[in-house]
Amino acid sequence: MNHPTNDDPGIPEVSATIPQATRAAVVETAPDTAPDHDLPKVGARYVWFMVLANFGVFMAFITPLAISLALRVDALAAGHPEYLGIIVGAGAVWVMLTSPFMGIWSDRTRTRFGRRRPFMVGGMLLGVVSLLVMALAPNPVILGLGWILAQWGWGATLANLQISQADRLPESQRGKVAGLTSFATQIAPVFGVVMAQFFTGDPLLLFLVPGAVGVLFVLLFVTLVHEDDARDLPKDPITVRQVLAKYLFNPRQYPDFAWNWLGRFFFYTGISLNTTYTAYFFSERLGITLEAVAGIIASVSLGGILAITLGAIGGGFLSDRLKRRRVFVLLGALIMAAGMLTQAFATDLVVLVAGSLISSVGLGLFAAVDQALLLDVLPERETDAGRFMGITGFATSIPQSIAPLLASGILLIGVTGTDRNYTLVYITAAVLTVFAGAVVLRIRSVR
Repeated sequence: MNHPTNDDPGIPEVSATIPQATRAAVVETAPDTAPDHDLPKVGARYVWFMVLANFGVFMAFITPLAISLALRVDALAAGHPEYLGIIVGAGAVWVMLTSPFMGIWSDRTRTRFGRRRPFMVGGMLLGVVSLLVMALAPNPVILGLGWILAQWGWGATLANLQISQADRLPESQRGKVAGLTSFATQIAPVFGVVMAQFFTGDPLLLFLVPGAVGVLFVLLFVTLVHEDDARDLPKDPITVRQVLAKYLFNPRQYPDFAWNWLGRFFFYTGISLNTTYTAYFFSERLGITLEAVAGIIASVSLGGILAITLGAIGGGFLSDRLKRRRVFVLLGALIMAAGMLTQAFATDLVVLVAGSLISSVGLGLFAAVDQALLLDVLPERETDAGRFMGITGFATSIPQSIAPLLASGILLIGVTGTDRNYTLVYITAAVLTVFAGAVVLRIRSVR
């Protein structure tokens, strides 16, 4: 059944499974979920500009993390690679502290342009400033400040794109859109790194060219995808004390959201364990130098994009068609764990690559369908979607902070001298990933 649309009918359909878009608000009637029958399906305009906007943000935001920051650290403080870890860690801490606040602010914004679009534009502008700061930084301290601004600005833009999905997507389309956006965010950094290779001698272009792609695609979404006037929405004044209280939630009140959060925490802890020492692990298993490993990892990463795409788009579309989420999340976790265990006991390149590709399929499947599952169980979607999306961010930012320290300790278990127990690290990562899939089975409001 087709729903009426407010989008341009001239935009071509993605497929018969993605009808024309409409606008709607979500009315909250249950503790864990909102009634999906109140949300009309979105159309091609929303879907494709959402995919492009995610691609652009990741191009602008992740390219510095993938290569540009390392080049600037080397230029400003040669011989001190540890500064990169400090800068990246500081940015992660800042995001962890500010994300719920930014979500609460977005929820309570009342403008003629809606609640989310002002933050997309504001975050994009701050993101551009951050790129200039990093490109022109005279020392590592200013470089670190630039990265914090980048996390804040581009992070706010990305967060509000995700909150928009909570506002607009009905259950029947969440898997499809999650799969497509997951695909876009996986390939964007690869394009960014390839592009950056042409500008390594010019710090300004190194940061601003990928940033220009982000600006273009975010502006396309903001200008061509409608969002309702928010000025007539109920105003809900809030005190500083209430803001701080909203950094936490009651798991008993929202059990399904809590189980989803815990599953994400286990999963991303496992991923962080799996990826922290990848270069050193490959070097040790193959008996080659770190410099030689770089080319191998780059090649594996390219193959990994195809594997992640298979898991993300395939799983996302199937989960919508079959109206099942939990089984796909569990399957993604089990496939990921199988890939980790394959790598853990690998002794040659072929098996290492096979394990990596298997893991990538599981990663794509879990990440895409779990994103759809999150939207299914998001509490208070009409009034506090931004707040709860911000809290969800803790489930990924905390593992990124603690997993490297945990891995460092596991590496020393049962070995002496210069040996490192990479096998145990990968086994631990696999166990945590299985826990993630098992925890999601506790969710009751979604099949």
